[in-house]
Amino acid sequence: MSDYEGMTVAQLKELLKEAGLPVSGKKADLIARLQEGAEEPAPVEEESVEEESDEEDDFEADYDDDEDWDDDEDYNEEHVARQKPVLSEELKAALALRAAQKKGTPSFRRTEWFRYKRLSRSGWRKPHGMDNKQRRNYKYRGSLVRIGHGKVNAASGLHPSGFEEVMVHNTRDLDQIDAETQAARVGATVGGRKRENIHSRADELGIRVLNRRRER
Repeated sequence: MSDYEGMTVAQLKELLKEAGLPVSGKKADLIARLQEGAEEPAPVEEESVEEESDEEDDFEADYDDDEDWDDDEDYNEEHVARQKPVLSEELKAALALRAAQKKGTPSFRRTEWFRYKRLSRSGWRKPHGMDNKQRRNYKYRGSLVRIGHGKVNAASGLHPSGFEEVMVHNTRDLDQIDAETQAARVGATVGGRKRENIHSRADELGIRVLNRRRER
């Protein structure tokens, strides 16, 4: 006991670390912990080895219980790339120009949209009133819709992918679609069963469905 009392706290903590014991507490607690550890050493290494072996056994058991990944349909399902439109070089340039212009276009908000929640959810309205700050083009108000914010006419009405959208309500409407330049958009009123039939028929014809829902 006299040997431990003549040592500093830092030295006692080093001994405790080497023995794998806690290093918190006062000097008297550290000395008592070292004495108890010297009398009854704890088999730390054996426990850690046994724990590791148990974890490995559990992992092997879980792996044996799981089905083989090759038999899972999700892993065997082939990835089907989305259809791409056949575009001319001029139309590609027009789409790229429209995308570049859209980045610089401000967000047009209705007058007093920040004051009333119902106005923040509504679309653009032309400001009226003699003292309307937005109509008078004050900078701290929103931007006004003007001719200078127009887009490229060649790409007007096209989907960002370059397809021309065609509204579809049944499988017969798909027969009128050109798969190279047009894509289908299923109507909102179409039911689930008819929608699945439209999806399957579109896959047969190679037509892209823009609002395809995830099937479960």
